[in-house]
Amino acid sequence: MGAEDILFNLKFTAKQFERASTKATKEEKTIRKKVKKAIEKGNIDGARIFAQNAIRKKSESLNYLRLAGRVDAVASRMDTAIKMNRVTKTMKSVVKGMDKVMENMDIDQISKVMDKFEKQFDDLDVRSQYMEDAMNTTTSLTTPEDEVNSLMAQIADEHNLTIQEQIDVPMSKRDEFQVQADDLSQRLAKLKSQNSS
Repeated sequence: MGAEDILFNLKFTAKQFERASTKATKEEKTIRKKVKKAIEKGNIDGARIFAQNAIRKKSESLNYLRLAGRVDAVASRMDTAIKMNRVTKTMKSVVKGMDKVMENMDIDQISKVMDKFEKQFDDLDVRSQYMEDAMNTTTSLTTPEDEVNSLMAQIADEHNLTIQEQIDVPMSKRDEFQVQADDLSQRLAKLKSQNSS
């Protein structure tokens, strides 16, 4: 397999990761709608499960996007290497006509440098794969409870649903304002009733 084929495969792989990221984002949005429906029906346990899945899909989408970026970076480096190889070949043909310059050049040294570059490029590929595997391992199935509760509360707020009593989530600013307004209304009513007596 030639360098151009490898470059094509890298670019193709990056596009596949981008598509997978987009798909995961769409799935997350669909699952968020399921969270809303479950909350509307009063199915808090179901809503919690859907919220965990939505958070997992969001993480999956971000991981695919990171992978696409990394593969794209490797493809970019590969493209640069291919172009440098072409330039090197062109330079060699020009240099052949320049005997005096050729006598001063150490071909063995250039070859060693190019070999070292290729080895480092391969090492970079291996390290990128290791990082991707490590990222996948760290984003396992565990989802923080506070994120789940926060997402459920956010969706409930967006659709004017109440679930504050059923899950452990701090009140939103709107809810705090409403509690304060209700408290003030009650105090005003007490004052009015005392003055009229």
